[in-house]
Amino acid sequence: MERKLFTALQGEAATELNDSLSAQGFRRSQNVLYRPSCADCASCLSARIDVAAFTPSKSQKRIIKRNKALMRRATSPWATEDQYDLFRRYLDSRHADGGMADMDVFEFAAMIEETPIRSRVIEYVDQDTGDLVGVCLTDVLGDGVSMVYSFYTPDRPRDGLGNHIILDHIEIARTAGLPYVYLGYWVPGSPKMGYKAKFSGLEVYIGGRWQKMRDPDTFMPEQHPLSTDPIAEQVANIALPDMARSRR
Repeated sequence: MERKLFTALQGEAATELNDSLSAQGFRRSQNVLYRPSCADCASCLSARIDVAAFTPSKSQKRIIKRNKALMRRATSPWATEDQYDLFRRYLDSRHADGGMADMDVFEFAAMIEETPIRSRVIEYVDQDTGDLVGVCLTDVLGDGVSMVYSFYTPDRPRDGLGNHIILDHIEIARTAGLPYVYLGYWVPGSPKMGYKAKFSGLEVYIGGRWQKMRDPDTFMPEQHPLSTDPIAEQVANIALPDMARSRR
């Protein structure tokens, strides 16, 4: 059974709390931070790219070249009809049976707009046609950028738009002097998440610390009932920011 450890993200110390827990494998969803904590499985691993250690592969260089006509546009976290139309096309094509398949326009707006921290919507527009072809909801952290959720047109499968958005976020982080790009979770052996393991400089959060990615084929999902610490022990091991100091 799926289980998560979570906390509300609100108040004056929201930014500090988000920075601290993101560095400990948590992810943001609107006003909540969460981390998988299934009782009998520990296969969901938080992943991030060490920007300084990243070197594009030949195929990634081809993706960059193929998408040279795209223009990046950073906006405030405000949902638009064009974004929602693209989001629906993306879900219907790639995740029609997923948990977000029934998300309506109001829920979409909440996903984009309900953020108590510094967030941006990064849009990718085809300069030749003016079409919106990709979007990423991105949080700006103290040590990097976190790709909360991205989606793109299903009409250009050869362009590798999902990978292009990651590659562009690596460039965003590099330009801003931020060391990491947080990708979300990677599950060893999952075909849908295999693309994340193809980025050099990848690190995964295991056993309370970030570790450099070894050969992804050597990672085996932890399924043993004792592979996950008890909830009370997990909570006790979380490092929290100094809330009193952050309010001064």
